[in-house]
Amino acid sequence: MHFHIVTLFPEAFTSYLDTSIVGRALREKKIKVSFYNPRDFTKEKHARVDKRPYSGGPGMVLQAEPVLKAVKKAISKSNKKVKPVIFFLEADGKQFDNTIASNLSKKAKDIIIICGHYEGIDARVQKILKAKPLSIGPYILTGGELPALIMIDAIARQVEGVLGNFSSIEEKRTATSEVYTRPEILEYAGKKYRVPKVLLSGDHKKIEAWKQSKRG
Repeated sequence: MHFHIVTLFPEAFTSYLDTSIVGRALREKKIKVSFYNPRDFTKEKHARVDKRPYSGGPGMVLQAEPVLKAVKKAISKSNKKVKPVIFFLEADGKQFDNTIASNLSKKAKDIIIICGHYEGIDARVQKILKAKPLSIGPYILTGGELPALIMIDAIARQVEGVLGNFSSIEEKRTATSEVYTRPEILEYAGKKYRVPKVLLSGDHKKIEAWKQSKRG
């Protein structure tokens, strides 16, 4: 699984991708992440890639050509046998969810994610590339970097071997956010908090039923 991220701010990804499960998956080459900065694909002075929007209005718009060239580079680095999937992150796009993540982990080899910024990207980019508009939620962020990180994490954890134990994927088993560990009795601020007795019973049917009852 190779993620290709088109972004003005590749450094925004560093701390998260260097740590924890995703970081381990990268080191073990279970997944790969590459970055393509549109600034590297322009001849503009000071590597400028934004211009004022036609019809006026506040903010700046990312020019089409540097983004298109960055995507072209990403495509050249992708698997030649399987066509890469290209996503265009925008607030009005289709809601990204676990079903999409799971399907991509099974079918895609290369995923290209275009991160917008400022007032957005020239709309001709999406039309030319036939990129799929995608959103991570009903709110607006200052850029596409956080959504791209969320997509990488959600998709990567579905790739076999990334979580170590494939049964760790909550969707493959009965799981609940209400979990407990040692000690059995926690004393805090003068009160005792116990682990639910059913979890100590060893009765797997009752434990499964309890987990089901705790799922939203």
